[in-house]
Amino acid sequence: MPGFEIFGDEERRQVKDVLETGVLFRYGFDAARKGHWKAKTFEKELAARLNVAHCHLCSSGTAALSTALAACSVGAGDEVIVPPFTFVATIEAVLLAGAVPVFAEIDKTLCLDPEALEQCLTRRTKAVMPVHMCGSMAQIDAIADFCRRKGLVLIEDACQAVGGSFRGRALGTFGQMGCFSFDPVKTITCGEGGAVVTNDEKLYLLAEGYADHGHDHLGDDRGAEDHPIMGTNFRISELNAAVGLAQLRKLDWILERQRQYKAAIKEAMAAFDQVEFRHVPDPDGDTATFLSFMLPDETSAAETARRLAEAGVDGCFYWFANNWHYFRQWDHFRQMRSPAPLAVQLLENRPDFDKTRLPRSDAIMGRTISMLIKLSWSQEEVNQRIDKIRGVLAG
Repeated sequence: MPGFEIFGDEERRQVKDVLETGVLFRYGFDAARKGHWKAKTFEKELAARLNVAHCHLCSSGTAALSTALAACSVGAGDEVIVPPFTFVATIEAVLLAGAVPVFAEIDKTLCLDPEALEQCLTRRTKAVMPVHMCGSMAQIDAIADFCRRKGLVLIEDACQAVGGSFRGRALGTFGQMGCFSFDPVKTITCGEGGAVVTNDEKLYLLAEGYADHGHDHLGDDRGAEDHPIMGTNFRISELNAAVGLAQLRKLDWILERQRQYKAAIKEAMAAFDQVEFRHVPDPDGDTATFLSFMLPDETSAAETARRLAEAGVDGCFYWFANNWHYFRQWDHFRQMRSPAPLAVQLLENRPDFDKTRLPRSDAIMGRTISMLIKLSWSQEEVNQRIDKIRGVLAG
């Protein structure tokens, strides 16, 4: 990862198709586009790849999350259980839906702990949004079972895990809806783009309409389409979809290469007693975009991250001090620093996020480093990287 490491003739051909027609908009202009429907083709191929009935492309992974929340009727005053380790967009989407994020602890999968969900329930709980972080999966079977038993909506944030699976079933397909991102640093990229997937036709039609100002997309005259619901503009362009389509067709190669490199590095690191690897519920379904591991304590983790960087082992993230991916550093969120008032601020019993404490998550994240697995490495570079890592861990 990420997909931008492997731009080639395939992406150029797809973009050229679009530019030669002059039709950059994903809807209409049927005759002018000369049979090229990049967004529709991407949607069809991604749905087939994930073995899911419906897929709709959006302008970003954040847009996909917002679209899924709206389609699943999650809105004003509803509570959504979320993890503290995620990209901040997960939380932004919940807030901008008018809903309230409720944080549950993570476990050593680095994802939501199914056993922590019960204590987060209130009469306002509407949904659970697990995030499959760093290319691997949550204990999604247990989370899905909990949601079924409690009558809760399950929306999977699989933005970092396209191509991942659990026991043969694609991540993003265990709940009512799943969301993916194709931004510049995802496994496959459109530059900017995202997708929602579902097996529920009603939810699909709501999502498709919501992401395009409520259009019902019936008939072949856009100006005559009805608007059964209100929505917004989360449309993807044909140019972005063209790049993503070429990237999607490379996904098998991407996953194979990542898994090969990750396995080699992990084998070398396993020789060091101080290293504990992240728990991966189904190793066969890991996309291998990252190798996440834990050191004995916060001090040794921070020191190891520093020494890896000094040794030239780039792409090692110490999330505990990261500005965007762990709750601990989100001062702007905890203090609700927004350019305009948010719905959550109007609630009589609104939570004080500045006082939220997640000790078990802190204990895990304080010890964790995630190492990026790059597609562009040669085998020689992988070997050199392993030698540098061994030197740091042995020191």
